[in-house]
Amino acid sequence: MTPHRSGVERFNNALKETQGHHLVLGELIDFVTGEKIPDTHDERYRQQLARMLVAHKGYLKNQIQPRFEVRVAAQNKQAILKIDVVVTLSERICMIIKYGPGSLVTRHRSALAASRLVAPYQVPVAVVTNGKDADIIEGATGNIISSGLESIPAKAELVQRVEKTGFDQISAKQAEMESRILYAFEVDGSCPCDDTICRL
Repeated sequence: MTPHRSGVERFNNALKETQGHHLVLGELIDFVTGEKIPDTHDERYRQQLARMLVAHKGYLKNQIQPRFEVRVAAQNKQAILKIDVVVTLSERICMIIKYGPGSLVTRHRSALAASRLVAPYQVPVAVVTNGKDADIIEGATGNIISSGLESIPAKAELVQRVEKTGFDQISAKQAEMESRILYAFEVDGSCPCDDTICRL
């Protein structure tokens, strides 16, 4: 190995250690909250989603909550995860959006689990997206009801869907099961250096 290559590798390792799981490009202003947050490639997709919800889907900023925290557990292990976007209408969570690069199908089950843990009731709609495509899932059945970013429900459409589906309560037993599922997908299956997960 040449000295030059060794130096590059040392630099890259140091970069990973100081910046965690994602390459940080600087800072950006969160579109919804106005706070400064790390600028990463993934965060840029999340910001585009937030802008789309407001500019094209009719939601107000105060109906969108980014980085919604949910506690999950599996036996004696616990962690706090962040759901990318939670949409609240009339004081009830009506839709969650989970972002992740790559395949959508592999994230369906974890999104459903999250839709049963962010509130004591079944959230009607769960969206899985990689920023370029999306699957829209009916929370109660787990069925895909549409695909594509453009098919993410607009506010008026979500209101109509909520009126038809309701908010079934999640039992303690089901919540425990969903928590284990989400832990397995998001914590056990994650990189140890992923700083978006807080292991307790």
